[in-house]
Amino acid sequence: MENPLRRSAAVLMTAVLITAVLTPWPAAAEDPVFHTDAVLGVWVTEINDDGANSHVEIFNGDNGYECRIVWLSKPLYGDDETGGEPGTPRLDHRNNDPALRSRPLMGLVLATGFEFNGKNKWEGGRIYDPESGKTYNAKITLKDQDTLELFGYIKVGFAKLGRDTIWRRLAAK
Repeated sequence: MENPLRRSAAVLMTAVLITAVLTPWPAAAEDPVFHTDAVLGVWVTEINDDGANSHVEIFNGDNGYECRIVWLSKPLYGDDETGGEPGTPRLDHRNNDPALRSRPLMGLVLATGFEFNGKNKWEGGRIYDPESGKTYNAKITLKDQDTLELFGYIKVGFAKLGRDTIWRRLAAK
């Protein structure tokens, strides 16, 4: 003869397992969702070909989310560099517009127009590259709270050709 308590326990365990399998669980670790201002703050850029990098502040400006240079690892021209007198602040000397070539890089707003898309992306922006003097379409993807990927691109037909760079959040001191 079968024990009624054992049968009730088996039915209960089966119901619990079915409920656990069929219940949707949030995939927060796989698909992070951030609030609108999660991208705000100061970010450390990758080191460029000249061995320099910068700190860029992302702020909510007049034209959506914007980025400005707030620190340069090499703020002054060196003795063996073109573009400026040794010991003077670095200028935007590669800008395609001759009228803008005398503006300092420190404080330069280099990206504008980013809008939060409701997930972990800020899109519709434009970013200026002081190293080439060119401006590109851009989008930002927040990988986690301290890592973002910035993708600058040009549209060619339906394709987006460009490159990405990783920025790390500057730790608060």
